[in-house]
Amino acid sequence: MTASQTVRAEFARKGIHILIALVPALAAFNRSNTALILMGGVFFYACAEEARFLGFTPPLIASITARVQRKREDGHFALGPITLGLGALLALLLFPPQIAAVAVYVIAFSDSAATLVGKFLGRLRPAFMAGKSVEGSLACFVASALVCFLILRDWRTALITALSCMLAEALPFEDFDNLVLPMTAGLVALICRAA
Repeated sequence: MTASQTVRAEFARKGIHILIALVPALAAFNRSNTALILMGGVFFYACAEEARFLGFTPPLIASITARVQRKREDGHFALGPITLGLGALLALLLFPPQIAAVAVYVIAFSDSAATLVGKFLGRLRPAFMAGKSVEGSLACFVASALVCFLILRDWRTALITALSCMLAEALPFEDFDNLVLPMTAGLVALICRAA
């Protein structure tokens, strides 16, 4: 894959990733149906990905997967979409609506900002961050603070939540950050609001 193909693939991947931001709006209409849609989406993708390994490639899913797949996912089950759906589902099921919205928006926007800034602008990569960049982590902090403040209108909660998300994002969870980030954002925002 050439450098320009890598850039296009990462932007396409994060474009899809950001679609999870629709979950709070859908949940405002019907929380149960939104949870069912997320469960169905996770199940459908898991089946499609398994079928890919058995040699049957559903045309639409196969073309999207091929376009956005990272090098480390070649020949492996791509977990990102599954953990993304599960992260949003857990946020929806575990937190009250406003906190769930913060958690889902953090996964949609903060994780995307961290990845894009880190991959394309990141220069400072301390060894303890296992390849992640300081610039990407700072992008996660800024996006998380903005998301949290816009939903909860409380700078204290926004800054504490953003700091927690930045620290969680800096850890090498790979695709599991789609679970760790929304749970971190939701729990910290919930605790800050209760304090």
